[in-house]
Amino acid sequence: MVARMKILIIEDDLEAAAYLAKAFREAGIVSDHASDGESGLFMASENSYDVLVIDRMLPRRDGLSVITELRRKDIHTPVLILSALGQVDDRVKGLRAGGDDYLPKPYAFNELLARVEVLGRRKGTPEQDMVYRVGDLELDRLSHSVRRQGKEIPLQPREFRLLEYLMKNAGQVVTRTMLLENVWDYHFDPQTNVIDVHVSRLRSKIEKDFDVPLLRTVRGAGYMIKDDRASA
Repeated sequence: MVARMKILIIEDDLEAAAYLAKAFREAGIVSDHASDGESGLFMASENSYDVLVIDRMLPRRDGLSVITELRRKDIHTPVLILSALGQVDDRVKGLRAGGDDYLPKPYAFNELLARVEVLGRRKGTPEQDMVYRVGDLELDRLSHSVRRQGKEIPLQPREFRLLEYLMKNAGQVVTRTMLLENVWDYHFDPQTNVIDVHVSRLRSKIEKDFDVPLLRTVRGAGYMIKDDRASA
C-alpha cells in the first residue's frame, strides 16, 4: 500500500466510480472523481495527484484526448487507462497517447490496485526536470512547493502554474498568448487584465523581502523570469 496516495478517477459510470472510490478508500488511498473528460482535464491540471485512473470512453472529451492534452501541457502524472476496448491495437493507441498502463475491462480490483501502487512509486517526470531554479528561487514540481533563499513561499494553484511555466522558459520572453494557452487554456484574448493581476500577485510574493528582482515585464511583448547575476 502507498501511504497517503491521492488519485483522480475520471469515469462517467457513477456506480463504477463509487465502487472504485470505496475500494481505494479501504486500501488507504484518497480519491477525487470527475464524471467527464473536460472536468477531469481541469481537475488533473489544477491539482496534484499521484496517479490518474482514466476511462477511455468519456463524454465531452474522450480519455485519450485528456491524456494527450495533459502531456502537451507538460503534466506527467502517471496514467492508468481503463477500457472495454482491450485489443492490442487499442492498448497501443492508449500508450502512444501518453498512458503509462492499460487495463481492459472487466478487471479484478486487486490487479488494478497493484498497478496503481506501481505507478504511484514512479515519478511522472525525470528527476532533473522535477525542480526548476532561477537564481535563488526554486520550484519543486513534485511537492508543489516554492522556496527562495530557503524560505517557503505559499502560492495559489494558478500562481504556481504561472510561475512553473515562466521558470520552464526562464530567460525567454513569454507572451500573453502563450500564457493564455498554457496556463489559462484560453485560445483567444478575453480582453481582461487577468494575466496582469496574477503576474502582479506572483511578483509581490516571490520578490517581497528579497533584494534581487527576477520577474519582469517586457513592454509590448510579455514577461520574463531571469536572474541577471547569472550572466554578469
